[in-house]
Amino acid sequence: MSGVASEKKIAIVGAGPVGISLARALKIQGIEYDQFESGSAVGGNWRNGVYHSAHIISSKKTTEFPDYPMPSDYPDFPSASQMLAYLEDYSAHYGLDENIEFNTEVMSVAPSENDLWEIKLRTASEVREKQSDFSANSSQTFETRFYEGVVVCNGHHWDQRWPVYPGEFSGEMIHSKDYKSPEQLRGKRVLVIGGGNSACDIASEAARVAASSHLSLRRGYWFMPKTFYGVPTAELLTTWMPVWMQRIHLELLVKVVVGDYREYGLMKPDHKIFEHHPTINTELLHYLKHGRIQPHPDVKSFNGNTVEFVDGAKNDFDLIICATGFHVSIPFLAPDVVTIKGPVVEAHWEMVAPRHRQLYVFGWGQARYGFGPLLTPASELLADLILMQRRLSHPLGEVLTKLRQPLPKSHLLDPMEALRRIKKVRRVMWMLPIIDRLI
Repeated sequence: MSGVASEKKIAIVGAGPVGISLARALKIQGIEYDQFESGSAVGGNWRNGVYHSAHIISSKKTTEFPDYPMPSDYPDFPSASQMLAYLEDYSAHYGLDENIEFNTEVMSVAPSENDLWEIKLRTASEVREKQSDFSANSSQTFETRFYEGVVVCNGHHWDQRWPVYPGEFSGEMIHSKDYKSPEQLRGKRVLVIGGGNSACDIASEAARVAASSHLSLRRGYWFMPKTFYGVPTAELLTTWMPVWMQRIHLELLVKVVVGDYREYGLMKPDHKIFEHHPTINTELLHYLKHGRIQPHPDVKSFNGNTVEFVDGAKNDFDLIICATGFHVSIPFLAPDVVTIKGPVVEAHWEMVAPRHRQLYVFGWGQARYGFGPLLTPASELLADLILMQRRLSHPLGEVLTKLRQPLPKSHLLDPMEALRRIKKVRRVMWMLPIIDRLI
């Protein structure tokens, strides 16, 4: 075995909100770890991914870490720059930067001898601002290390998913990940494909500065204002009410406040609220009623600058922005170690690899509101599971399989249900050593 061995040390991949939350939990438990981040500082998507004018769609209350509240002068919907400053402050407050190796890309993670994990790293003295984009002129170093365990926190807003349509578009086409500023839209005929939050934000910015703004939707979505009763909508989704009651409440509010979506030129939703994430955007409905955004159904084909839609309408565009989401992807992880089916990582309790010791995939699910209230208890649970695995003879995933703990079926998380599940997990942890001895 060559390279540096750290037999009682955990490696954390990524220093976005998920990675630094976990780092805090490990530090409190006294678990030694190294953390690798391909960017130049903490923040993840808030540093390298979002457009400059972005604001959170959840709220300050439903996004802040419970152990480290956001500044009192932050608005209900903090900006991208405020979110980044908050994450930097969080990391500084807990002294997390000292364990993070920045400008360091994890090239591969694979099981090795003696139940260790082999990690191959690439570091560079100069890195472009884009995450994981190492300059050809930079001085690069490659290194192999061995760790007791690995926690993958590489996020799910980076591996771009693109739509496929017949024909060729001769104008400019980009993914929403590459949209940064309204200057990219100014004076252009813009089509945004997608119905999520980024799509609606970009279409609304185009309504202000572009020659025209068009929005193509494959199906009907639930569009909600950012506030009801003056309260952020996300805070209405965190109540004690069961999901069926929340649906009735929100559908009634939408019916009274918004009305029939077809009156805005939109399609009627083809699913119940929460079967897919609702889109929370106040500006979209405003600009639709002012004629500044033109809605369309799905694209049928491209022909030069002309886009034909499935209803037969045709329009010419200069710029198409595909706000069509992202794949869940872990390209550096050895094949067959963890199964990913679409947006779902097959990991027990949404984090524990089924067949290997001390491998965890953390933060791949998507909750209905911000990260803090879920991440903190989940990170603390994961730290306890790392300590529990040290007491077990078999991989924790095998023990959980024997305990008949199911694998996840969806990437969508009901926040209240997730918190209840964390409490249930803690109530059965005492059984794990017993099951381990029976295998």
